[in-house]
Amino acid sequence: MLKAFVRFIRGMLTLAILGGLIAAGAWYRDVWLPLLQSPHAEEPTATATGDDEPVSQAKVLELSPQARQNLKLVSRPAKLSTYWRSIIVPGEIMDRPGLSDRGVTSPAVGVVTQIHAFAGDTVRPGDRLFTLRLVSEYIHNTQSELFKVTRDIELETEKRQRLAQIGEGAIPQVRIIEVDQQLRRLQAASESYRQDLLTRGLSLDQIAQVAAGKFVATVDVVAPPPISAPSASQASVPTPPAADIAYEIQELKVDLGTQVQAGQLLGVLSNHGLLYIAGHAFKREASALERAAQEHWPIRVEFAEDDAASWPALDQTFEIRHLSNTVDPTSRTFDFFVPLTNQSRSYAKDGKTFVVWRFRPGQRVRLHVPVEELKDVLVLPAAAVVREGPEAYVFRQNGDLFDRRPVRVLHEDRLNVAIANDGSVAPGWYLAQGSAASLNRVLKAQSASGTPVGVHVHADGTVHGAH
Repeated sequence: MLKAFVRFIRGMLTLAILGGLIAAGAWYRDVWLPLLQSPHAEEPTATATGDDEPVSQAKVLELSPQARQNLKLVSRPAKLSTYWRSIIVPGEIMDRPGLSDRGVTSPAVGVVTQIHAFAGDTVRPGDRLFTLRLVSEYIHNTQSELFKVTRDIELETEKRQRLAQIGEGAIPQVRIIEVDQQLRRLQAASESYRQDLLTRGLSLDQIAQVAAGKFVATVDVVAPPPISAPSASQASVPTPPAADIAYEIQELKVDLGTQVQAGQLLGVLSNHGLLYIAGHAFKREASALERAAQEHWPIRVEFAEDDAASWPALDQTFEIRHLSNTVDPTSRTFDFFVPLTNQSRSYAKDGKTFVVWRFRPGQRVRLHVPVEELKDVLVLPAAAVVREGPEAYVFRQNGDLFDRRPVRVLHEDRLNVAIANDGSVAPGWYLAQGSAASLNRVLKAQSASGTPVGVHVHADGTVHGAH
């Protein structure tokens, strides 16, 4: 029992001594605590006092007029507007089948003796393209038959006149009726031969010569007349007037001395006045494209490599005409088509006129197809918004000062950003229209350097120099 009591007394003394040491250390902490800190410890660079924010949270920067000019910075008042959320679809310009290219064929069997227009030349309807020497036995027989029936008509006409001079009492009425019927048969045969020769490429003057006994040995192949304009249900764009129709010789299919058959292709003419913009979309986008076509929503088109400054303004409304119902097995895309009316100008050289078209088949385009309407939003250029992780900011200008404001982005594309009208930015505020990334870098550099902003920010968002 004595030993246990001694151990108890020793434990109590040990606890008392430790408690006294802890109390003494706490009492004299102001003396020994600075001795434990590093002599090179950094002091805070800035503190938040009064209305000023910490430097790390600086939201306002000042730019000199020279800096704004270097950045080409422009500020405009924010306005509420309607913005169309769209999908971007690649595409290309292509010829419009049945309207852009036309083949020229031989009207009969013959030999090419002259070529009047060559690849690259510009011709108009009625201009000579080829001269063929006729070697068709059918054409020669038709000319002979036309000449013979013309002589027969003259003989029957003279007979009818003689019968009329004799008088109806001396000549049976049946005789006169027979002569009149024969005249009608001959005239029908003559008209048939004339139409046949006309379809074979002979002109009315040449057919008149054949009837007079002067047979035609050559025939000219001329540029075809313009195609009638599509109806309103087939095209939503204006067509050029017939007087402005000009063909370009795209390709020659024959050479001098080539013997050609009736219907054989001699050359290809092109007129790029009416074209198609063919968009290449994936199947999952079909419903959006179908709705845009049904609602007649206008499509914005970006033309690659287009020198818009040297051409007149393109005053057209682009709408989807129809969607293809087949999918390309290689690209897994389907096409949709937008009519395009081309622009052209001409120049003369060496006595010939050449046409230059603004848009050419094969030229790449980018189509912005609307899929959703966003009303009462603020629309800014894409360069006016900068992102930092999930945050998006714009810069409001007040004199030489720019205040960074967080915003909520509803939609953005390569050119524009739609911002929600939720009070973070009010209509009428002057916002920087570009260089937001540069302004944000300057603001971050200013915060990192520890330089005080030197401005005062009011609760309503206005800023000015500190008092």
